[in-house]
Amino acid sequence: MPNHLCLEICVESVEHAVAAERGGAHRIEICSDLPSGGITPSAGFMQTARRHVHTPIHVLIRPRAGDFCYTDDELEIMRDDIQAAKRFGMDGVVLGILHENTHVDIERTRALVELAHPLPVTFHRAFDSTRDLETSLEEVIQTGASRILTSGGEPRATDALSTLARLVQAAKERILLMPCGAIDSENVVRIARTTLAQEFHTSVGASRSGSTSGGNGVPNGTGASLSRLPSPIFEEQVARLVSLLDNVSYDGRVR
Repeated sequence: MPNHLCLEICVESVEHAVAAERGGAHRIEICSDLPSGGITPSAGFMQTARRHVHTPIHVLIRPRAGDFCYTDDELEIMRDDIQAAKRFGMDGVVLGILHENTHVDIERTRALVELAHPLPVTFHRAFDSTRDLETSLEEVIQTGASRILTSGGEPRATDALSTLARLVQAAKERILLMPCGAIDSENVVRIARTTLAQEFHTSVGASRSGSTSGGNGVPNGTGASLSRLPSPIFEEQVARLVSLLDNVSYDGRVR
């Protein structure tokens, strides 16, 4: 029986996108300014990554760092960036909008999900900035998004294993729940076995920090130097994660 566990690798360079593909990543997310939590990459980055990488690419749609309450002008930028992502052959988009009270902005998020169609939408770690994750789960489902990227409201997935397991169970058959937050070869099996999630997201070292994360699930702080890992080392780390997940069965047990 084939294993369907999926590893998504977040990168901010074409070089690392190529290395992630060589390492066996199942999906790649591209962004710029990873240490701040990530913002939308340039049109040139999208096009160049598409020319060099055959693995599915999702692109972050976030016009600026900071909170997730956007002005009308910022929403216009997000709409234009989604259209660009479709033109440049991206396979999905990653976004999230909140009200000032930290509830999910269902209406405006749903409008972007509809604009992105047929590309799937991942609701990013704006989710972790909401007050009640269970309520927010139901709100994101109403937007039509395909998955939620979350560390369970904590900086690291390992700090919120019980919360993530509960969210995965609550999301079943309705939306995918993708754990993130300092996931690496030392903890990915434990996270998989505990949460029973089917998809996992990591920036392979660039997310290592004790500070609060930005929008894309990457903590602010020390990521700048770590994100410049030499490509061969980056590729090896991705391959190691893929190998570890290949040995986790559907029920989360290691084979």
